[in-house]
Amino acid sequence: MRLGLALGYWGRGPSPAHLELAREAERLGYDSVWTAEAWGSDAFTALTWIAAHTSRIKLGTAVAQMAARTPTATAMHALTLDHLSGGRMMLGLGLSGPQVVEGWYGRPFPRSPLTATREYVDVIRQVLRREAPVRLDGRHHSHPYTGEDGTGLGKALKPITHPLRPDLPILLGAEGPRNIAQTLTIADGWLPLYWSPERWADVYALPDRLPEAREGTNQSNFLVAPMVRAQVCEDVAAGLLPVKAMLGFYIGGMGHAARNFHADLMGRMGYAKEAGRIQELFAAGRREEAVLAVPDAFADEISLVGPRERIAERLDAWRRGPVTDLLVTSPDPATLRVLAELNS
Repeated sequence: MRLGLALGYWGRGPSPAHLELAREAERLGYDSVWTAEAWGSDAFTALTWIAAHTSRIKLGTAVAQMAARTPTATAMHALTLDHLSGGRMMLGLGLSGPQVVEGWYGRPFPRSPLTATREYVDVIRQVLRREAPVRLDGRHHSHPYTGEDGTGLGKALKPITHPLRPDLPILLGAEGPRNIAQTLTIADGWLPLYWSPERWADVYALPDRLPEAREGTNQSNFLVAPMVRAQVCEDVAAGLLPVKAMLGFYIGGMGHAARNFHADLMGRMGYAKEAGRIQELFAAGRREEAVLAVPDAFADEISLVGPRERIAERLDAWRRGPVTDLLVTSPDPATLRVLAELNS
């Protein structure tokens, strides 16, 4: 099981610690570093900055939002950064949800999310292979565009720049059962959101055998790369507070009460009643109460928090499952070092 560093997205402004954390992760032997985006900082610019100040560590987006860019624009970002970094890029994509897609990006959330995702990945793969001009008569993505509001002058094109790797890895953030099933067939890897090392088989209903790498790819196996909040500390309850704050925000604020993929996933993990309560409190503006309503047991089973000995014991459970890459979220260099030592 490889280790990655998940930096997430910026808050009010850029974190001065992110670059040093990435450098430290590379020094400690971490395999990858990942950036994200929501409705503020973008994923690719920060990742390019990190690429310029590192030399070995792989670079991933976890995740870049599909609604933010056309698939060809995303492919351009990926192939450009892959060249500049010497072939270190990994492209993690996510569909997000209706609140963000329609509220921030000003686009309709696709009525057929699986089809939209499949078409998006198809276009990117065509760009990266550069075997022919990009063509797709899709429901959501058409190349060339043939809609009634177009000029009819569109021309099928292939990228001017020759991609460095036609098999640049594409990973998908997927939560629902059908989305996960499709991810296993069209992607090189999967970015689960909440991962319980004890209950992943029941929660995600994965097949007995995950897919091998597709023919011609540079991956030795299908990547399963969940994020985990980690903190070496003596007080477990205090260490879980940042985990609960994250969960309170995602379950309470990242989605509508009638359609929240994060809350649905928490429900499938056995906490449906608690997820509903968190949503109620968050919607009422009682955010601190929403955070405190997150069960400690739930926060604990999806994180690595506590003294070194406790983390060492629990890390073994993560290794026993199908996880290939554990993406660690931690602002603490000492915690990153402990995990590197325990995983060596």
